[in-house]
Amino acid sequence: MWEVLLSGKQKKVLVTGGGGFVGSHLCKALLEKGQRVICMDNYYTGSEKNISHLLSDENFKVINHNIIDSFDLEVDEIYNLACPASPPHYQKDPIYTLKTSVWGMLNVLENARRYGAKVLQASTSEVYGDPTLSPQSESYRGNVNTMGPRACYDEGKRVAETLCYDYNKSYDVEVKVVRIFNTYGPQMHPEDGRVVSNFILQALQNKPITIYGDGSQTRAFCYVSDLVDGFIRFMDTERKVTGPLNLGNPREMTIKQLADAVIELTNSASTVEYLPLPVDDPLQRCPDISFAENLLGWTPQVILEDGIKNTIEYFSNVSKS
Repeated sequence: MWEVLLSGKQKKVLVTGGGGFVGSHLCKALLEKGQRVICMDNYYTGSEKNISHLLSDENFKVINHNIIDSFDLEVDEIYNLACPASPPHYQKDPIYTLKTSVWGMLNVLENARRYGAKVLQASTSEVYGDPTLSPQSESYRGNVNTMGPRACYDEGKRVAETLCYDYNKSYDVEVKVVRIFNTYGPQMHPEDGRVVSNFILQALQNKPITIYGDGSQTRAFCYVSDLVDGFIRFMDTERKVTGPLNLGNPREMTIKQLADAVIELTNSASTVEYLPLPVDDPLQRCPDISFAENLLGWTPQVILEDGIKNTIEYFSNVSKS
């Protein structure tokens, strides 16, 4: 077992994938709440730069470790965010993605079982596949393809959810499962291939905005601080509340509308270029968040224009450094 010198009476919290986009924001928010935070990451898609501003905090420690391999840490809570989450990253090595989702989840749950820790699993709206109804509620079982290029991620996350619930039933491990919808904000990986980062980087360079398909497919974009707030609220719910719980912004918009907004907010000379739609790319993605609203009193607070402006500023600074 690693010796992690974080003394005090506050909760000791492990964030796997803490060097990633969402994980780094979560680490910061937990520290601001006065908690002791251990960030575990092997930087497969995360970055040490994302957490460099936290290293001076005496309540923050970093462990370079891959959750595919077992670990032993005495903690009170675990937020499991460790997994490649964008199509280019998780399709690069699909077996690795599956191992991270399944073996990693087993290692997290075994550690939680050992020490009586509570686990929040960062699942995904991708478990719904290419949905046949919209918005998607937690009761919708999905329209999935187990053999497609996205299956390594979609099915890996579905198995991880099953493991959470089986550990809860068999070993009384306290679990919370969150299904994350499209999230954006500062510290996104510039090469993650997601639509917001792609569009902003292309617009800043006055390159053509590449839209896959005809641009009529829809998404709903949640700013990262709103998502993190939902995580923390859900973790604090009573033991019997296990989810799954949708977290995302219910304001649905087309990809073409997003492209137009980014071009306007960057004052870019970019034009729009249309390319073929990838295999199994969902045509609609929008969350029903009524459960989160009723349970947590949670709704997204950051409007798209403000969130996109913040993200543009981040990528503008990254390109200058």
